[in-house]
Amino acid sequence: MSRSRTTLCLVLAAALLTLAPAAHAQKKTLTVALNQDPDILDPTLARTYVGRIIFQHMCEKLYDIDEGLNIHPQLAAAMPAVSDGGKTVTIKLRPGVKFNDGTPMNAESVRFSLERHRDMKGSTRRSELDHVTAVEVVDPQTVRLRLKSPLSPLVAILTDRAGMPVSPAAAQKLGDKFGTAPVCVGPWQFVERIPQDRIVLERSPHYFDQGVAKFDRIVFRIIPDDNVRLANLRSGDIDVMHLVAPTDATSLKKEGRFEVSNVTGLGYNGITINLRNKSGKTQPPGNLGTPLANDPRVREALELSIDREALNQVAWDGLYTPGCTAIAPISPFYDKARKCPGRDLARAKKLLAEAGLAGGYTFEMVIVNNPQQRRVGEVIQGMAREAGFNISLVPKEFASSLKDNEDGKHQAFLIGWSGRVDPDHNIHQFHTCGGSLNETLGCDEKLDALLNKAREVTDVGERTKLYREANDIILARRNILYFYFQNYIVAFPKNLKGYKAVPDGLIRIKGTSWQ
Repeated sequence: MSRSRTTLCLVLAAALLTLAPAAHAQKKTLTVALNQDPDILDPTLARTYVGRIIFQHMCEKLYDIDEGLNIHPQLAAAMPAVSDGGKTVTIKLRPGVKFNDGTPMNAESVRFSLERHRDMKGSTRRSELDHVTAVEVVDPQTVRLRLKSPLSPLVAILTDRAGMPVSPAAAQKLGDKFGTAPVCVGPWQFVERIPQDRIVLERSPHYFDQGVAKFDRIVFRIIPDDNVRLANLRSGDIDVMHLVAPTDATSLKKEGRFEVSNVTGLGYNGITINLRNKSGKTQPPGNLGTPLANDPRVREALELSIDREALNQVAWDGLYTPGCTAIAPISPFYDKARKCPGRDLARAKKLLAEAGLAGGYTFEMVIVNNPQQRRVGEVIQGMAREAGFNISLVPKEFASSLKDNEDGKHQAFLIGWSGRVDPDHNIHQFHTCGGSLNETLGCDEKLDALLNKAREVTDVGERTKLYREANDIILARRNILYFYFQNYIVAFPKNLKGYKAVPDGLIRIKGTSWQ
Protein backbone atom coordinates (compact mmCIF):
# COMPACT_ATOMS: atom_id res chain seq x y z
CA MET A 1 0.00 0.00 0.00
CA SER A 2 1.34 3.46 -0.90
CA ARG A 3 2.16 6.06 1.75
CA SER A 4 -0.69 8.30 0.51
CA ARG A 5 -3.26 5.50 0.73
CA THR A 6 -2.02 4.55 4.20
CA THR A 7 -2.36 8.17 5.29
CA LEU A 8 -5.88 8.32 3.84
CA CYS A 9 -6.92 5.17 5.73
CA LEU A 10 -5.59 6.57 8.99
CA VAL A 11 -7.47 9.81 8.46
CA LEU A 12 -10.70 7.96 7.70
CA ALA A 13 -10.27 5.72 10.74
CA ALA A 14 -9.70 8.74 12.95
CA ALA A 15 -12.76 10.39 11.48
CA LEU A 16 -14.90 7.35 12.23
CA LEU A 17 -13.68 7.27 15.82
CA THR A 18 -14.45 10.95 16.13
CA LEU A 19 -17.95 10.41 14.79
CA ALA A 20 -18.76 7.53 17.15
CA PRO A 21 -19.75 9.73 20.11
CA ALA A 22 -21.61 12.06 17.75
CA ALA A 23 -23.65 9.11 16.50
CA HIS A 24 -24.56 8.35 20.12
CA ALA A 25 -25.42 12.00 20.63
CA GLN A 26 -28.05 11.81 17.88
CA LYS A 27 -29.81 8.83 19.49
CA LYS A 28 -33.11 9.84 21.03
CA THR A 29 -33.83 6.34 22.31
CA LEU A 30 -31.75 4.81 25.10
CA THR A 31 -31.70 1.02 25.24
CA VAL A 32 -31.09 -0.70 28.58
CA ALA A 33 -30.55 -4.46 28.85
CA LEU A 34 -31.96 -6.19 31.95
CA ASN A 35 -31.21 -9.78 32.92
CA GLN A 36 -34.79 -10.64 33.92
CA ASP A 37 -38.36 -9.83 32.99
CA PRO A 38 -40.21 -8.03 35.81
CA ASP A 39 -43.40 -9.28 37.33
CA ILE A 40 -46.57 -7.15 37.24
CA LEU A 41 -45.96 -3.41 36.80
CA ASP A 42 -48.32 -2.42 39.59
CA PRO A 43 -46.63 -0.84 42.64
CA THR A 44 -49.20 -2.41 44.96
CA LEU A 45 -48.67 -5.97 43.74
CA ALA A 46 -45.10 -5.97 42.41
CA ARG A 47 -42.17 -7.60 44.19
CA THR A 48 -39.20 -7.84 41.78
CA TYR A 49 -35.96 -5.91 41.74
CA VAL A 50 -36.01 -5.43 37.96
CA GLY A 51 -39.55 -4.12 38.26
CA ARG A 52 -38.25 -1.42 40.61
CA ILE A 53 -35.87 -0.30 37.85
CA ILE A 54 -38.82 0.24 35.52
CA PHE A 55 -40.79 2.04 38.23
CA GLN A 56 -37.85 4.35 38.90
CA HIS A 57 -38.52 6.00 35.53
CA MET A 58 -42.31 6.11 35.40
CA CYS A 59 -43.54 5.83 39.02
CA GLU A 60 -41.75 8.26 41.28
CA LYS A 61 -42.06 8.12 45.05
CA LEU A 62 -42.78 10.49 47.89
CA TYR A 63 -39.12 10.13 48.88
CA ASP A 64 -35.94 8.74 47.32
CA ILE A 65 -32.37 7.97 48.42
CA ASP A 66 -29.00 9.17 47.12
CA GLU A 67 -25.53 7.66 46.79
CA GLY A 68 -24.85 8.18 50.50
CA LEU A 69 -28.13 6.48 51.54
CA ASN A 70 -29.59 9.85 52.56
CA ILE A 71 -33.36 10.17 52.19
CA HIS A 72 -34.69 13.26 50.40
CA PRO A 73 -38.11 14.42 49.11
CA GLN A 74 -39.12 13.46 45.58
CA LEU A 75 -42.87 13.99 45.16
CA ALA A 76 -43.13 15.27 48.72
CA ALA A 77 -42.23 18.93 49.16
CA ALA A 78 -40.22 18.36 52.34
CA MET A 79 -39.33 15.77 54.93
CA PRO A 80 -42.40 14.86 57.02
CA ALA A 81 -43.44 16.54 60.25
CA VAL A 82 -43.79 14.04 63.12
CA SER A 83 -45.97 14.70 66.17
CA ASP A 84 -48.04 12.95 68.84
CA GLY A 85 -45.07 10.93 70.06
CA GLY A 86 -44.36 9.63 66.57
CA LYS A 87 -47.93 8.50 65.89
CA THR A 88 -48.87 11.33 63.52
CA VAL A 89 -46.90 11.97 60.32
CA THR A 90 -47.78 14.95 58.12
CA ILE A 91 -46.49 15.12 54.54
CA LYS A 92 -46.56 18.23 52.37
CA LEU A 93 -46.72 17.46 48.64
CA ARG A 94 -44.91 19.12 45.78
CA PRO A 95 -47.35 21.52 44.07
CA GLY A 96 -48.26 21.43 40.38
CA VAL A 97 -47.55 17.72 39.87
CA LYS A 98 -49.58 15.68 37.39
CA PHE A 99 -49.89 11.99 36.71
CA ASN A 100 -48.92 10.81 33.26
CA ASP A 101 -52.59 10.90 32.21
CA GLY A 102 -52.72 14.63 33.00
CA THR A 103 -54.80 14.30 36.18
CA PRO A 104 -53.49 16.09 39.30
CA MET A 105 -51.39 14.39 41.94
CA ASN A 106 -52.70 15.79 45.20
CA ALA A 107 -53.46 14.75 48.76
CA GLU A 108 -56.59 12.86 47.73
CA SER A 109 -54.69 10.80 45.14
CA VAL A 110 -51.96 10.03 47.67
CA ARG A 111 -54.62 8.98 50.20
CA PHE A 112 -56.21 6.76 47.53
CA SER A 113 -52.85 5.18 46.69
CA LEU A 114 -51.85 4.48 50.29
CA GLU A 115 -55.25 2.94 51.01
CA ARG A 116 -54.90 0.83 47.87
CA HIS A 117 -51.47 -0.38 49.04
CA ARG A 118 -53.00 -1.28 52.42
CA ASP A 119 -56.25 -2.90 51.33
CA MET A 120 -56.04 -4.30 47.80
CA LYS A 121 -56.26 -8.07 47.53
CA GLY A 122 -52.81 -9.57 46.99
CA SER A 123 -51.00 -6.39 48.04
CA THR A 124 -47.35 -6.97 48.90
CA ARG A 125 -47.30 -3.55 50.55
CA ARG A 126 -49.78 -4.47 53.27
CA SER A 127 -47.33 -5.46 56.01
CA GLU A 128 -45.11 -2.48 55.16
CA LEU A 129 -47.97 -0.14 56.08
CA ASP A 130 -49.63 -2.20 58.82
CA HIS A 131 -48.89 0.50 61.43
CA VAL A 132 -51.02 2.99 59.50
CA THR A 133 -54.53 3.24 60.96
CA ALA A 134 -55.81 6.15 58.88
CA VAL A 135 -54.81 8.39 55.97
CA GLU A 136 -56.33 11.86 56.08
CA VAL A 137 -56.50 14.71 53.59
CA VAL A 138 -55.60 17.92 55.45
CA ASP A 139 -55.73 20.19 52.39
CA PRO A 140 -55.10 19.68 48.65
CA GLN A 141 -51.32 19.53 49.18
CA THR A 142 -51.10 17.89 52.62
CA VAL A 143 -51.73 14.32 53.73
CA ARG A 144 -51.63 13.04 57.32
CA LEU A 145 -50.89 9.46 58.40
CA ARG A 146 -52.17 8.21 61.75
CA LEU A 147 -50.16 5.33 63.21
CA LYS A 148 -51.06 2.82 65.92
CA SER A 149 -47.53 3.24 67.28
CA PRO A 150 -44.34 4.99 66.12
CA LEU A 151 -42.89 3.52 62.92
CA SER A 152 -39.20 4.33 62.67
CA PRO A 153 -38.72 3.08 59.08
CA LEU A 154 -41.82 4.80 57.67
CA VAL A 155 -40.00 7.39 55.54
CA ALA A 156 -37.64 4.67 54.26
CA ILE A 157 -40.69 2.55 53.37
CA LEU A 158 -42.01 5.49 51.34
CA THR A 159 -38.80 5.52 49.25
CA ASP A 160 -40.02 2.34 47.58
CA ARG A 161 -43.26 1.09 46.04
CA ALA A 162 -45.39 1.91 49.10
CA GLY A 163 -44.53 5.55 48.43
CA MET A 164 -45.59 5.51 44.76
CA PRO A 165 -48.85 7.36 44.08
CA VAL A 166 -50.91 5.92 41.24
CA SER A 167 -53.51 7.71 39.15
CA PRO A 168 -56.90 7.07 40.81
CA ALA A 169 -58.63 7.49 37.44
CA ALA A 170 -56.50 4.78 35.81
CA ALA A 171 -56.52 2.49 38.86
CA GLN A 172 -60.30 2.63 39.23
CA LYS A 173 -60.80 2.03 35.52
CA LEU A 174 -58.40 -0.91 35.24
CA GLY A 175 -58.71 -2.51 38.71
CA ASP A 176 -56.38 -5.49 39.07
CA LYS A 177 -55.32 -4.99 35.42
CA PHE A 178 -53.66 -1.67 36.27
CA GLY A 179 -50.25 -3.31 35.82
CA THR A 180 -50.95 -3.77 32.10
CA ALA A 181 -51.08 0.01 31.56
CA PRO A 182 -49.71 1.69 34.71
CA VAL A 183 -50.13 5.45 35.18
CA CYS A 184 -48.03 7.21 37.82
CA VAL A 185 -45.84 10.33 38.02
CA GLY A 186 -42.53 10.15 36.18
CA PRO A 187 -40.31 11.71 33.53
CA TRP A 188 -41.29 8.85 31.21
CA GLN A 189 -44.60 7.05 30.76
CA PHE A 190 -45.57 3.50 29.89
CA VAL A 191 -46.08 2.67 26.18
CA GLU A 192 -45.97 -1.10 25.73
CA ARG A 193 -44.73 -4.38 27.11
CA ILE A 194 -43.89 -7.53 25.19
CA PRO A 195 -43.26 -10.25 27.81
CA GLN A 196 -39.75 -11.72 27.81
CA ASP A 197 -38.72 -9.19 25.17
CA ARG A 198 -39.03 -5.48 26.04
CA ILE A 199 -40.75 -2.70 27.96
CA VAL A 200 -41.00 0.69 26.25
CA LEU A 201 -41.39 4.09 27.92
CA GLU A 202 -41.63 7.51 26.29
CA ARG A 203 -41.05 10.99 27.65
CA SER A 204 -44.08 12.30 29.52
CA PRO A 205 -45.46 15.70 28.52
CA HIS A 206 -46.96 16.05 32.01
CA TYR A 207 -43.82 15.71 34.14
CA PHE A 208 -43.14 18.75 36.33
CA ASP A 209 -39.40 18.96 35.52
CA GLN A 210 -39.09 18.60 31.74
CA GLY A 211 -35.36 19.26 31.60
CA VAL A 212 -34.27 16.03 33.30
CA ALA A 213 -35.55 13.56 30.68
CA LYS A 214 -32.97 13.80 27.89
CA PHE A 215 -34.24 10.83 25.88
CA ASP A 216 -37.50 10.59 23.94
CA ARG A 217 -37.74 6.89 24.70
CA ILE A 218 -36.23 4.26 26.97
CA VAL A 219 -36.40 0.66 25.79
CA PHE A 220 -35.73 -1.98 28.43
CA ARG A 221 -34.75 -5.18 26.65
CA ILE A 222 -34.90 -8.50 28.47
CA ILE A 223 -31.67 -10.43 27.80
CA PRO A 224 -31.01 -13.11 30.46
CA ASP A 225 -27.69 -14.35 29.02
CA ASP A 226 -24.64 -12.41 30.26
CA ASN A 227 -22.68 -13.08 27.10
CA VAL A 228 -25.47 -11.90 24.81
CA ARG A 229 -25.93 -8.69 26.83
CA LEU A 230 -22.18 -8.10 26.68
CA ALA A 231 -22.02 -8.68 22.91
CA ASN A 232 -24.92 -6.26 22.42
CA LEU A 233 -23.15 -3.61 24.49
CA ARG A 234 -19.95 -3.95 22.47
CA SER A 235 -21.83 -3.80 19.17
CA GLY A 236 -23.84 -0.75 20.20
CA ASP A 237 -27.21 -2.54 20.02
CA ILE A 238 -27.75 -1.61 23.66
CA ASP A 239 -26.49 1.44 25.52
CA VAL A 240 -26.59 0.32 29.15
CA MET A 241 -25.83 -3.18 30.42
CA HIS A 242 -27.30 -4.11 33.77
CA LEU A 243 -25.59 -6.58 36.13
CA VAL A 244 -22.27 -7.06 34.39
CA ALA A 245 -20.45 -10.20 35.54
CA PRO A 246 -17.29 -9.40 37.55
CA THR A 247 -15.01 -11.04 34.97
CA ASP A 248 -16.63 -9.04 32.18
CA ALA A 249 -16.28 -5.83 34.19
CA THR A 250 -12.52 -6.31 34.23
CA SER A 251 -12.32 -6.82 30.46
CA LEU A 252 -14.61 -3.84 29.74
CA LYS A 253 -12.42 -1.56 31.82
CA LYS A 254 -9.36 -2.66 29.85
CA GLU A 255 -11.07 -1.85 26.54
CA GLY A 256 -11.27 1.81 27.55
CA ARG A 257 -14.54 2.52 25.70
CA PHE A 258 -16.91 1.94 28.59
CA GLU A 259 -17.62 3.35 32.00
CA VAL A 260 -18.07 0.54 34.52
CA SER A 261 -20.07 1.56 37.59
CA ASN A 262 -19.65 -0.72 40.62
CA VAL A 263 -21.46 -0.18 43.92
CA THR A 264 -21.88 -2.47 46.93
CA GLY A 265 -25.57 -3.18 47.34
CA LEU A 266 -28.02 -3.34 50.22
CA GLY A 267 -29.44 -6.70 49.18
CA TYR A 268 -28.63 -10.31 49.96
CA ASN A 269 -28.62 -13.63 48.11
CA GLY A 270 -29.24 -17.07 49.54
CA ILE A 271 -31.58 -20.05 49.78
CA THR A 272 -35.17 -19.66 50.96
CA ILE A 273 -36.40 -22.93 52.50
CA ASN A 274 -40.10 -23.75 52.67
CA LEU A 275 -41.07 -24.70 56.24
CA ARG A 276 -44.87 -24.86 56.29
CA ASN A 277 -46.27 -23.40 53.06
CA LYS A 278 -48.28 -26.31 51.72
CA SER A 279 -51.11 -24.62 49.82
CA GLY A 280 -50.09 -20.99 49.42
CA LYS A 281 -48.94 -18.25 51.76
CA THR A 282 -52.49 -17.02 52.45
CA GLN A 283 -53.64 -20.49 53.54
CA PRO A 284 -53.13 -22.09 56.97
CA PRO A 285 -49.66 -23.62 57.48
CA GLY A 286 -49.31 -27.33 56.81
CA ASN A 287 -46.89 -30.17 57.48
CA LEU A 288 -44.76 -30.67 54.37
CA GLY A 289 -43.49 -34.00 55.67
CA THR A 290 -39.91 -33.47 54.48
CA PRO A 291 -36.74 -33.57 56.58
CA LEU A 292 -35.63 -30.23 55.10
CA ALA A 293 -38.81 -28.53 56.32
CA ASN A 294 -39.32 -30.39 59.58
CA ASP A 295 -35.85 -31.01 60.99
CA PRO A 296 -33.63 -28.00 61.83
CA ARG A 297 -30.61 -30.34 61.92
CA VAL A 298 -30.96 -30.91 58.17
CA ARG A 299 -31.04 -27.18 57.47
CA GLU A 300 -28.03 -26.63 59.72
CA ALA A 301 -26.16 -29.42 57.91
CA LEU A 302 -26.95 -27.76 54.59
CA GLU A 303 -25.56 -24.43 55.78
CA LEU A 304 -22.42 -26.10 57.17
CA SER A 305 -21.77 -27.73 53.79
CA ILE A 306 -21.34 -24.30 52.13
CA ASP A 307 -18.12 -22.27 52.15
CA ARG A 308 -19.26 -18.68 51.67
CA GLU A 309 -15.81 -17.35 50.79
CA ALA A 310 -15.23 -20.08 48.21
CA LEU A 311 -18.72 -19.54 46.74
CA ASN A 312 -17.92 -15.86 46.28
CA GLN A 313 -14.55 -16.63 44.69
CA VAL A 314 -15.79 -19.30 42.29
CA ALA A 315 -19.09 -17.69 41.27
CA TRP A 316 -18.17 -13.99 41.43
CA ASP A 317 -14.37 -13.74 41.28
CA GLY A 318 -14.36 -12.64 44.92
CA LEU A 319 -15.94 -9.25 44.14
CA TYR A 320 -19.05 -9.72 46.30
CA THR A 321 -19.19 -9.74 50.11
CA PRO A 322 -19.92 -12.97 52.03
CA GLY A 323 -22.49 -12.63 54.80
CA CYS A 324 -25.04 -14.50 56.89
CA THR A 325 -27.75 -11.94 57.69
CA ALA A 326 -30.10 -9.68 55.75
CA ILE A 327 -28.30 -6.49 56.83
CA ALA A 328 -25.51 -5.39 54.47
CA PRO A 329 -22.10 -4.11 55.65
CA ILE A 330 -22.83 -0.64 54.25
CA SER A 331 -25.80 -0.28 56.62
CA PRO A 332 -25.29 1.55 59.95
CA PHE A 333 -27.22 -1.36 61.51
CA TYR A 334 -24.69 -3.98 60.37
CA ASP A 335 -23.52 -6.29 63.16
CA LYS A 336 -19.73 -6.23 62.83
CA ALA A 337 -19.26 -8.69 65.69
CA ARG A 338 -21.26 -11.50 64.11
CA LYS A 339 -19.22 -14.39 62.75
CA CYS A 340 -20.73 -16.51 60.02
CA PRO A 341 -20.61 -20.31 60.40
CA GLY A 342 -17.63 -21.77 58.58
CA ARG A 343 -17.77 -24.88 56.45
CA ASP A 344 -17.72 -28.03 58.62
CA LEU A 345 -18.33 -31.19 56.62
CA ALA A 346 -17.76 -33.50 59.59
CA ARG A 347 -20.46 -31.81 61.65
CA ALA A 348 -22.78 -31.60 58.62
CA LYS A 349 -22.51 -35.37 58.10
CA LYS A 350 -23.04 -35.96 61.84
CA LEU A 351 -26.20 -33.86 61.85
CA LEU A 352 -27.57 -35.73 58.83
CA ALA A 353 -26.86 -39.03 60.57
CA GLU A 354 -28.62 -37.84 63.73
CA ALA A 355 -31.61 -36.93 61.55
CA GLY A 356 -31.67 -40.51 60.21
CA LEU A 357 -30.14 -39.53 56.87
CA ALA A 358 -26.70 -41.11 57.10
CA GLY A 359 -27.13 -42.41 53.56
CA GLY A 360 -27.66 -38.91 52.22
CA TYR A 361 -30.61 -36.67 51.43
CA THR A 362 -32.12 -35.57 48.11
CA PHE A 363 -34.20 -32.46 47.53
CA GLU A 364 -35.05 -30.00 44.75
CA MET A 365 -33.83 -26.41 44.62
CA VAL A 366 -35.43 -24.02 42.16
CA ILE A 367 -33.14 -21.57 40.38
CA VAL A 368 -34.06 -18.74 38.05
CA ASN A 369 -33.25 -19.82 34.50
CA ASN A 370 -30.28 -17.59 33.76
CA PRO A 371 -26.52 -18.21 33.63
CA GLN A 372 -25.75 -16.33 36.86
CA GLN A 373 -28.15 -18.34 39.02
CA ARG A 374 -27.16 -21.56 37.32
CA ARG A 375 -23.51 -20.88 38.13
CA VAL A 376 -24.25 -20.21 41.81
CA GLY A 377 -26.60 -23.18 42.02
CA GLU A 378 -24.01 -25.55 40.60
CA VAL A 379 -21.36 -24.37 43.08
CA ILE A 380 -23.77 -24.91 45.99
CA GLN A 381 -24.79 -28.27 44.53
CA GLY A 382 -21.17 -29.42 44.37
CA MET A 383 -20.30 -28.26 47.89
CA ALA A 384 -23.41 -29.80 49.45
CA ARG A 385 -22.78 -33.12 47.71
CA GLU A 386 -19.63 -33.58 49.79
CA ALA A 387 -21.77 -33.53 52.96
CA GLY A 388 -24.30 -36.05 51.63
CA PHE A 389 -26.86 -33.81 49.94
CA ASN A 390 -28.05 -34.56 46.43
CA ILE A 391 -29.57 -31.30 45.20
CA SER A 392 -31.57 -31.41 41.99
CA LEU A 393 -31.54 -27.98 40.33
CA VAL A 394 -34.87 -26.99 38.78
CA PRO A 395 -34.63 -23.96 36.43
CA LYS A 396 -37.74 -21.79 36.10
CA GLU A 397 -38.65 -18.53 34.42
CA PHE A 398 -38.31 -15.66 36.90
CA ALA A 399 -41.90 -14.48 37.34
CA SER A 400 -43.19 -18.08 37.38
CA SER A 401 -40.68 -19.03 40.06
CA LEU A 402 -41.90 -16.20 42.30
CA LYS A 403 -45.53 -17.23 41.88
CA ASP A 404 -44.75 -20.90 42.53
CA ASN A 405 -42.81 -20.00 45.67
CA GLU A 406 -45.76 -17.95 46.90
CA ASP A 407 -48.04 -20.94 46.22
CA GLY A 408 -45.86 -23.32 48.26
CA LYS A 409 -44.61 -25.37 45.32
CA HIS A 410 -40.90 -25.19 46.20
CA GLN A 411 -38.79 -27.08 48.70
CA ALA A 412 -35.93 -24.61 48.36
CA PHE A 413 -35.45 -21.53 46.21
CA LEU A 414 -32.17 -19.83 45.30
CA ILE A 415 -33.24 -16.20 45.37
CA GLY A 416 -32.13 -12.79 46.58
CA TRP A 417 -33.60 -9.50 47.74
CA SER A 418 -32.33 -6.21 46.36
CA GLY A 419 -32.34 -4.57 49.77
CA ARG A 420 -33.64 -1.35 51.27
CA VAL A 421 -32.07 1.54 53.11
CA ASP A 422 -33.72 0.55 56.42
CA PRO A 423 -33.17 -3.03 57.68
CA ASP A 424 -36.83 -3.39 58.63
CA HIS A 425 -37.67 -3.78 54.96
CA ASN A 426 -35.12 -6.57 54.57
CA ILE A 427 -36.34 -8.59 57.55
CA HIS A 428 -39.80 -7.82 58.93
CA GLN A 429 -41.99 -8.86 56.00
CA PHE A 430 -39.97 -12.07 55.44
CA HIS A 431 -39.90 -13.34 59.03
CA THR A 432 -42.94 -12.11 60.97
CA CYS A 433 -45.90 -14.46 61.23
CA GLY A 434 -48.13 -12.37 58.96
CA GLY A 435 -45.39 -10.83 56.82
CA SER A 436 -46.50 -10.16 53.25
CA LEU A 437 -43.34 -11.82 51.87
CA ASN A 438 -43.12 -14.61 54.45
CA GLU A 439 -43.60 -17.45 52.00
CA THR A 440 -41.88 -20.08 54.16
CA LEU A 441 -44.60 -19.53 56.82
CA GLY A 442 -42.08 -19.65 59.64
CA CYS A 443 -43.66 -18.10 62.73
CA ASP A 444 -42.18 -17.20 66.13
CA GLU A 445 -43.93 -14.80 68.52
CA LYS A 446 -40.68 -13.86 70.28
CA LEU A 447 -39.16 -12.91 66.92
CA ASP A 448 -42.25 -10.88 66.03
CA ALA A 449 -41.97 -8.97 69.30
CA LEU A 450 -38.32 -8.08 68.63
CA LEU A 451 -38.93 -6.98 65.04
CA ASN A 452 -42.02 -4.98 65.97
CA LYS A 453 -40.15 -3.21 68.76
CA ALA A 454 -37.31 -2.39 66.34
CA ARG A 455 -39.90 -0.58 64.21
CA GLU A 456 -40.83 1.72 67.09
CA VAL A 457 -37.34 2.63 68.33
CA THR A 458 -35.44 5.53 66.76
CA ASP A 459 -32.01 5.09 68.38
CA VAL A 460 -29.64 3.28 65.98
CA GLY A 461 -27.75 1.55 68.79
CA GLU A 462 -30.91 0.20 70.39
CA ARG A 463 -32.34 -0.91 67.04
CA THR A 464 -29.04 -2.64 66.18
CA LYS A 465 -29.22 -4.58 69.45
CA LEU A 466 -32.80 -5.65 68.71
CA TYR A 467 -31.83 -6.80 65.21
CA ARG A 468 -28.91 -8.74 66.69
CA GLU A 469 -31.30 -10.63 68.98
CA ALA A 470 -33.75 -11.16 66.13
CA ASN A 471 -31.01 -12.50 63.87
CA ASP A 472 -30.03 -15.05 66.53
CA ILE A 473 -33.52 -16.55 66.15
CA ILE A 474 -33.59 -16.24 62.35
CA LEU A 475 -30.19 -17.84 61.90
CA ALA A 476 -31.13 -20.73 64.20
CA ARG A 477 -34.42 -21.30 62.36
CA ARG A 478 -32.71 -21.17 58.94
CA ASN A 479 -35.75 -20.62 56.75
CA ILE A 480 -33.41 -18.35 54.79
CA LEU A 481 -29.71 -19.18 54.44
CA TYR A 482 -27.90 -15.93 53.65
CA PHE A 483 -24.68 -16.29 51.62
CA TYR A 484 -23.47 -12.98 50.18
CA PHE A 485 -24.21 -9.34 49.40
CA GLN A 486 -24.17 -8.45 45.73
CA ASN A 487 -22.36 -5.63 43.95
CA TYR A 488 -24.36 -3.83 41.27
CA ILE A 489 -22.18 -3.45 38.18
CA VAL A 490 -23.49 -1.41 35.25
CA ALA A 491 -21.62 -0.60 32.01
CA PHE A 492 -22.25 2.07 29.38
CA PRO A 493 -20.26 4.12 26.82
CA LYS A 494 -18.00 6.77 28.32
CA ASN A 495 -19.84 9.60 26.61
CA LEU A 496 -23.04 8.85 28.53
CA LYS A 497 -22.70 11.35 31.35
CA GLY A 498 -24.56 12.00 34.59
CA TYR A 499 -25.07 8.41 35.75
CA LYS A 500 -25.24 8.02 39.55
CA ALA A 501 -24.67 4.68 41.26
CA VAL A 502 -26.88 4.26 44.33
CA PRO A 503 -26.57 1.22 46.66
CA ASP A 504 -30.19 0.20 46.03
CA GLY A 505 -28.91 -1.02 42.65
CA LEU A 506 -31.55 0.81 40.62
CA ILE A 507 -30.53 2.22 37.25
CA ARG A 508 -31.33 5.94 37.14
CA ILE A 509 -31.50 7.45 33.65
CA LYS A 510 -33.04 10.76 34.74
CA GLY A 511 -30.40 13.45 34.29
CA THR A 512 -28.12 11.39 32.02
CA SER A 513 -27.30 12.46 28.46
CA TRP A 514 -24.88 11.92 25.58
CA GLN A 515 -21.98 14.37 25.52
